[in-house]
Amino acid sequence: MSTIKVLIADDQELVRGGFSALIGAEEGLDVVGEASTGSEAIDQVFLCRPDVVLMDIRMPGLDGIEATKRITADDRLDDTRVLILTTFDLDQYVYDALRAGASGFLLKDTAPQLLLDGIRIVAAGDALIAPNITRRLISEFANRPDPHKSIETLGELTDRERGVLAEVGRGLDNSEIAERLFISPLTAKTHVSRIMTKVAARNRAQLVVIAYESGLVTPGS
Repeated sequence: MSTIKVLIADDQELVRGGFSALIGAEEGLDVVGEASTGSEAIDQVFLCRPDVVLMDIRMPGLDGIEATKRITADDRLDDTRVLILTTFDLDQYVYDALRAGASGFLLKDTAPQLLLDGIRIVAAGDALIAPNITRRLISEFANRPDPHKSIETLGELTDRERGVLAEVGRGLDNSEIAERLFISPLTAKTHVSRIMTKVAARNRAQLVVIAYESGLVTPGS
């Protein structure tokens, strides 16, 4: 398995050093660069081409949310994923980060092994959201609809694809979707990939956002 390249973006040198030591000591992970501002993070992404960026939110100048937006909006960086790490678990930050295209969100006090596992999960193209904020996050999506993501936005989806999107919104992985809808895991994966293309989603995390904001899924459904 190839080594996962990681870039650490945080304005505190001590924090960067701690994360760098932790990640550098893990087999299969390699720290390829560091940044102390959002602007530096963008420059380093182009220079180092990391698989995963550990992105702090509050940094001087360009913050982590805006840096994430610029990274995920650039087609040249399609292979780079952003994992938000912060000391703040405020809903607005989570909401903005995922809508900006981040693949995951963890607090800085997360257990070291969960962070390492999270890097691998995000590098593989999956989404990761800290369990302690998931319920509030779902409520946030449901109560803050985006008019650009109304149900009409899903007009290009087939009935089957809408069903798959709803299951993604409920947090099911491809195997669970396959079991629920009586299809093969490969077919479920194909549906998810096609849905991402049709609704212009970068990752599964954004599919969850779209599922709730469009009203396709509601809390408790």
